[in-house]
Amino acid sequence: MSFSSFGLHPHLLKALQEKGFDQPTPIQRLAIPRLLQGHDVMATAVTGSGKTAAFLLPILHQLIGKARGVTRALVLAPTRELAVQIVDHLQDIALYTPLKSAAVYGGVSPVPQERAFRKGVDVLVATPGRLLDHLRNKYARLDGISHLVLDEADRMLDMGFLPDIRRILGYLPERRQTLFFSATLPPPIVTLAREMLKNPLSFNISTKPTPAVGITHVAYPVAHELKSTLFLALLKQSMSKSVLAFTRTRHRANRLADFLEKHGVACARIHGNRTQGQRTEAMNGFKRGMFRVLVATDIAARGIDVQNLGLVCNFDVPPVAEDYVHRVGRTGRANATGDACTLVSPSEEKTLRSIEQSLGRCMPRHKIPGFDYKNKPLERFEIPLDERIATLRTRRKGEHARRKGKAEVKGHIQTGRRFAGQGGQGIHSTSQTGITPRYLRDRAEEPSKQKRTAYRQFYAERGSR
Repeated sequence: MSFSSFGLHPHLLKALQEKGFDQPTPIQRLAIPRLLQGHDVMATAVTGSGKTAAFLLPILHQLIGKARGVTRALVLAPTRELAVQIVDHLQDIALYTPLKSAAVYGGVSPVPQERAFRKGVDVLVATPGRLLDHLRNKYARLDGISHLVLDEADRMLDMGFLPDIRRILGYLPERRQTLFFSATLPPPIVTLAREMLKNPLSFNISTKPTPAVGITHVAYPVAHELKSTLFLALLKQSMSKSVLAFTRTRHRANRLADFLEKHGVACARIHGNRTQGQRTEAMNGFKRGMFRVLVATDIAARGIDVQNLGLVCNFDVPPVAEDYVHRVGRTGRANATGDACTLVSPSEEKTLRSIEQSLGRCMPRHKIPGFDYKNKPLERFEIPLDERIATLRTRRKGEHARRKGKAEVKGHIQTGRRFAGQGGQGIHSTSQTGITPRYLRDRAEEPSKQKRTAYRQFYAERGSR
């Protein structure tokens, strides 16, 4: 079966041929005919299987020849990187068509995005938050939408985007084609998706998440405090020019990137706390080979698409099998081969075994020859969470005590009251005794300099008591 068998527009087929896409992938063979017929679809496929083209091709085919100046297709994506990737892919496919697209996401100027709304580009690819910002203005109209796509729907729905999505649905016509495409769709998300779709066709819903066939999986048991040095040793022995490392948190991503840079490894980082400019710079530099290692968190990594990525390393074991599939799916894309390694500490062994059980495979445990597994690092990679919390509580307690003391002092100075003595007997206010303390004499509404003098006198008298 070839793409021409779907009856796609010749301009689309020409672009596909130039890009070297000859045979449709399994998800494309299943989805494209049904989408061309107008069905709502809920489909899953492993990352790198061609699901983006599976929904873009039918939509573009149906938009060719329609009146311009009206936005007719909306694609929602969870991250800025994924939105940019979808637009880039769309522009490649629509190269020989008049169709235009635009990406709408936060962290950049909204002015070019506003122009796209006013011109009525054919396809909008947006993140929910920035799209809602635009929808508060009259120029943003989506009443011409006939196609709605939720890409990476599992992440958008189970990571807190559901309220935003429901608000966006209120701006769209009820009569539309709605598509759910994702690398994974856990059962709770499937139930929710069925509520939003009308008689949807489902593909691969019952299939367990599995990585692409061409990926080699290896686990390296190591103590938690030795992970950074072991990863550095892996980089020294690996021939991969591009390495993507996943951490559990933004804090650990920063710590790992700082550690690698300190040891002379060209490294960039990408996570939710980075600005859009920093994330774009890191991604472009990694793709051009300026950085050998890109350290990322799961959320920020949605949409990372790097050609010939040789190695994906799970610096921290992901919590569930679905996250593992998505992480390692950054390599071995489009039937290529790749390597995936996981650094597993003793406390993470149980989680890794659960992932192995879900995937139906056991990862071989390897050790690096010559690496000293007993040598403790000179500095800690990360301060334990309970220790960080204890330090934060102590700091906040001290700040609270200082604020309370300052407020108490200020209140006594303004009312003429003094502190209670050591015996607990308080000194009455001016209104009760009729005696004005020396530090308040001849003091009406004093300037700030005089108030500071009054504070010093107050503390001097307090210390002499």
